[in-house]
Formats: sequence, C-alpha cells, structure tokens
Amino acid sequence: MNRTELISLIRRKQSFLCIGLDTDLTKVPPHLLEEEDPIFEFNKAIIDATIDLTAAYKPNLAFYECHGVKGWNSLTKTIQYINETYPGEAFTIADAKRGDIGNTSRQYAKAMFDPKSSGLDFDAVTVAPYMGEDSVKPFLEFDRKWVILLALTSNKGSDDFQMICSKETNFRLYEEVLIKSLSWGTESNMMYVVGATKAEKLEEIRQLIPDHFLLVPGVGAQGGSLEEVARYGLNKDCGLLVNSSRGIIYASSGEDFAEKAREEAMKLQEEMAAVL
Repeated sequence: MNRTELISLIRRKQSFLCIGLDTDLTKVPPHLLEEEDPIFEFNKAIIDATIDLTAAYKPNLAFYECHGVKGWNSLTKTIQYINETYPGEAFTIADAKRGDIGNTSRQYAKAMFDPKSSGLDFDAVTVAPYMGEDSVKPFLEFDRKWVILLALTSNKGSDDFQMICSKETNFRLYEEVLIKSLSWGTESNMMYVVGATKAEKLEEIRQLIPDHFLLVPGVGAQGGSLEEVARYGLNKDCGLLVNSSRGIIYASSGEDFAEKAREEAMKLQEEMAAVL
C-alpha cells in the first residue's frame, strides 16, 4: 500500500485507527482454546468485527514467536487472511523492532516483505535505528513497503536514552534520529513511532517532520489521549495511525469478545471521524 492509497483509505473509512493484534493465549476467551489454532481464530473474529472501522492492524511478533512454529503459522494465516479476504482494506504492520548489520537486516526484510520467502507480506515493519543507516536501508529497498522507525516511545524507560541532550547540537537523541534519518527515506516509505503518552512533544516533532506519518501507540490502556495526539500531530494528510491494542481486543473475555471489541473500536473511530 503506497502513501496515496493509505491516505485514501483513511479518508474513506474516516478512521486512522490501528488495532494491535497482541494476542495472548492467557487472555483470549476460554472457549477458543478448544480450537486447533486459537490465536488465528481470535484474530479472525477481531478482524471481521472491526475491518470497516480501522485503517491498520499491527501484530506484535513477540506474541507469536513465543509459540515457535505454531505461533509463526498463526501469524502467517492472520496476514494472509487480511490480504486475501479484505484486499486494500487494511494497512498491515509487523511490530518486530528489527535492526542489525546490513546483510542481516536484508534477511529480516525478506521475512516481513517477501511472501515467496516467508509467506508473510506486511506493508510495514518497525525498525530500531540504534545501529544506523546501513541497518535500516535494506528495509527500504522493497517497493511499496514502509519502515516505521522508533523515535520517541511511550514506555517508562524511554527517557534512559531517547531524552539525552547533545551538548553540541542541543537536540535530544530522538530528535537526532528524526533529523539524521530524513536522508535515508522519504515521507512515502518511512514513518516514525511516537508514543501517545509523549503527546506534548508532537508539536515540536511536527516542526522537524511535518509531512511524515506517525505511528502513535499508547492510546487506551496506556493512558494516552487521542484528543491531544490529534491536536498536535495531525497534518494535511492526517499523517497519523493511532494504535490501541488491549483496550479493544480484550474488551471482553466472554463469547461476545468480538462484539465488545467492535464497540470499543467504534468509539475511537467516531472520535477520529469528528477530528477528520
């Protein structure tokens, strides 16, 4: 999905919602555990219930890799289901936080973007920038695919490094990441992660990257404010994908879990439609 198609999708659905498919077997409704593949069955029900309300889905790969081959199969089936059942209806993000030396990153990129190699065909992957340009560039070699670079995250420990200020430039480390990486990609193949709990920084961030899309986790269970994110982060093309995971997918632990997930997704979609 290219930039034009993503913007069109957001406008058509009146939604910049991203639903995190962080499927934890200890939290899925008990009746699904009787299924051959409870993770996929859970994901499928969530997708079917919310596809008209969301612009993107974002599986966090840790919730799949921890189950070995079975988990990888569940992930593959989930992405194939989205792409084949609802073509063009959702932007898919592999929340993998990859990043290594160039040759290794190239293999990571194939794993996420080359269905002939791995069976997976995501639109985007999250990438850690710590190892620099040569660890990121291989992901940008794939046509119509996106890198989502970690910039300012919403976790408590983010201040340990991301807020360190350079005495030479007076920029904080996350700002250095934004500035330096502008020469690696474009607003058509690179986004940035900015946590919703750091919404007050969005105004400053927009001065550095006015046109790029931002993936904003932390709305919902982590306490981030959609209103603040929209106020400081929106640009002329929307420029936002706001993620909610637990607040939607675990809205109920009963057999009505998909229905309750839809209700929570609809609340956010209606807020987003009003903003747009």
